[in-house]
Amino acid sequence: MTKIMLVEDDNSLREIYSIRLTAEGYAIVSAGDGEEALAVAVKERPDLIISDVMMPKISGFDMLDILRSTPETQNIKVIMMTALSSEDQRERGESLGADRYLVKSQVGIEDVVNAVHDVLGDRDGASDMTTAGGQGSVAAPTEAAPVVPIVDAAQEISVVSATPEAPLGSMDTTSSTTDTAGANDLTAGLGGAQ
Repeated sequence: MTKIMLVEDDNSLREIYSIRLTAEGYAIVSAGDGEEALAVAVKERPDLIISDVMMPKISGFDMLDILRSTPETQNIKVIMMTALSSEDQRERGESLGADRYLVKSQVGIEDVVNAVHDVLGDRDGASDMTTAGGQGSVAAPTEAAPVVPIVDAAQEISVVSATPEAPLGSMDTTSSTTDTAGANDLTAGLGGAQ
């Protein structure tokens, strides 16, 4: 199964990407900053890293530079995702060896999924699973669920509405508190909604 590492210091965004990419059939590992990402990359050897640029400890650019200069990680595909939209920043990412550079305010979740498929060259599916008839790869869902519930340890639920056309920077978020049973019901419901 193709493995993707998500490197993002925003837990909510990391969870959204994780849920959506898991639905595509990818195995997901994650890190909250560049320093942790370097250790995880050497240990897990992901096929692709999707990384934020502005992070604590080691920036995404510095992490990418180290990845490219380390024999064990130099060939891992990397998509940089950032709020930095200047051409200088894009050129810096490309010069360090990013396979793709995406500006968060200009892309939606489906754009990220499409970029992942493009960079990995697996347009027909992400995993080695086959369809019920045993013929071919699992096809990518044609449409993502527009509402993804996120549950944290304090049982605070944030509902993030995102459509393929809506940039990540313009997501509508609302939150409310629920009891543990309600949160468990929502979490259990995620398994069946793909």
